[in-house]
Amino acid sequence: MTTPNTFVYEPGDHEAEKASNSYLMSLIAVVAGLPLPIINLLATLIFYLGNRKGTYFVRWHCTQALVSQLSLLFINSTGFWWTISIIFTSEQITSSYIAYMFTAIVFNVAEFIATMYTAIQTRKGIHVKWWIYGDLTDLICKP
Repeated sequence: MTTPNTFVYEPGDHEAEKASNSYLMSLIAVVAGLPLPIINLLATLIFYLGNRKGTYFVRWHCTQALVSQLSLLFINSTGFWWTISIIFTSEQITSSYIAYMFTAIVFNVAEFIATMYTAIQTRKGIHVKWWIYGDLTDLICKP
């Protein structure tokens, strides 16, 4: 899910810490608001807004973390509301629901592992560009 790349310059320790924290925000938010899918996105958005005028390295990683959380919002919201409808209506658990929830769990676990890896590597000053999200981030975030 990730590929390490290098920036033209070596980021400072302060930059690397801020960039790493952009990924850690979503992990911390999982603990605070696990059943509500929007909590992770809001935590990452607030961190992004606080650092949007930072150095390119920090802005780039804040943007990549935000883009990844935005895609997970759609996956997790669908699973959340589908589960709520099963609990509070007469809708039954189907094989489609089980397959969707399994897929959502796989995506969340993969994102969790990639986030941990990226936070550690970014803290070391190593630029990690995720597949798909990295290319979107390149389009959104300009030097």
